[in-house]
Amino acid sequence: MTPEQRALITLSLAPGLGNVGIEFLLRRCGSAESALAFIISGAAVAQLPAGTDQHSEASESDPVRGLNAAIKQARSWCKRPHGERWQQHCDWLQHPHHHLLCIDADDYPELLRDIQRPPWMLYAVGDKDLLWQPQIAVVGSRNPSNHGLQQAMDVAAALSEAGLVVTSGLADGIDAAAHRAALHANGKTIAVMGTGVDRIYPACNRDLGRQIAATGLLISEFALGTEPRAGHFPARNRIISGLCMATVVVEAGLRSGSLITARLASEQGREVMAMPGSVRNSGSRGCHALIRDGARLVENAAQVLEDIAPLAGQLADRLRSNLSTADQQINAADHGETTVDSPVALDSGGLEPDIACDEDYQLLWRTLEHEPMTIDELVGHTGLTPESISSMLLVLELYGKVSTEAAGWVRSLAAVQEVNE
Repeated sequence: MTPEQRALITLSLAPGLGNVGIEFLLRRCGSAESALAFIISGAAVAQLPAGTDQHSEASESDPVRGLNAAIKQARSWCKRPHGERWQQHCDWLQHPHHHLLCIDADDYPELLRDIQRPPWMLYAVGDKDLLWQPQIAVVGSRNPSNHGLQQAMDVAAALSEAGLVVTSGLADGIDAAAHRAALHANGKTIAVMGTGVDRIYPACNRDLGRQIAATGLLISEFALGTEPRAGHFPARNRIISGLCMATVVVEAGLRSGSLITARLASEQGREVMAMPGSVRNSGSRGCHALIRDGARLVENAAQVLEDIAPLAGQLADRLRSNLSTADQQINAADHGETTVDSPVALDSGGLEPDIACDEDYQLLWRTLEHEPMTIDELVGHTGLTPESISSMLLVLELYGKVSTEAAGWVRSLAAVQEVNE
């Protein structure tokens, strides 16, 4: 384990910091080691230099305004990291097929780095070089028809045979069918998880997850031991779409999480494709809506390959350039499982069903009802921690429920209209 990896683990488990705070420190300090040294030093955030990289968006509404208090909370622990969970992460990293990928590292996937709010660190199990190969996301319903399952298997197998990596979310239904078809075709597949990489969810996909780890790749932005939670999955979806040149939606209802993946792909400047189905099948309505809104209609893998050919050429050029630079640097240097119950439906008040049952989300949603509020104001009104609020705001933003203005966070116009209808 390198000193940088040790620092990454320490930061990820430090109490109080949260992902937003860690991302801020990494941008300002340049490395995990430097960020950890800054925390231990006792200096104030104001003493840090201004961020200079492409992801720096520091402003008066930045969710790290309360970072000094978080750093103070984390400082004593960072000086002497300890505990069973910290040791578990250190031991886990000793395995040759276990990896930590920081956003500023050379092996961090190029396409993912380009998206808004990329994950600052990825845990990976398997062949991490697959992250640099051309990928297509194949996603869809957790409860598909037999026809939808066959469509997913056909397109995933054909894409694998064409040499592309099939990426999906390891969910039951279309996701699992796409992963299995890629493996059966002796292709490569990547599963992006909404849990820790050591927690295969759902449990019925445990064996599938092990197969993917053996010949493909499991990745997650969540620490080891992280259990499934509703808000993790839309955050996971931005990684699925962010890794891929295109997202193919195979059978999805109007409320499917796959539509979030498709919307994120569009916002990230990637191709969105949808496979049509029967007008009598409610599970195809999401795909039909995507096609009406401008997604490419595709019936088979050949059409997917035709549409992505120009993008694949552009990606290949970028990868060759990056690999050439990396080779020059090298040459110069050389001379468990868990289960959860289904959420109980509550009055959503405009929230998505999978987070409407969470009391913290409901509290935050009610607090945002009337006027723009900063992170500090939301902390004062709700009693929630800054890192919890930042994480929930990210999920709500991915759902299109909130947006930022100069005065702070507000409910998005579309969300307000939806509640009023």
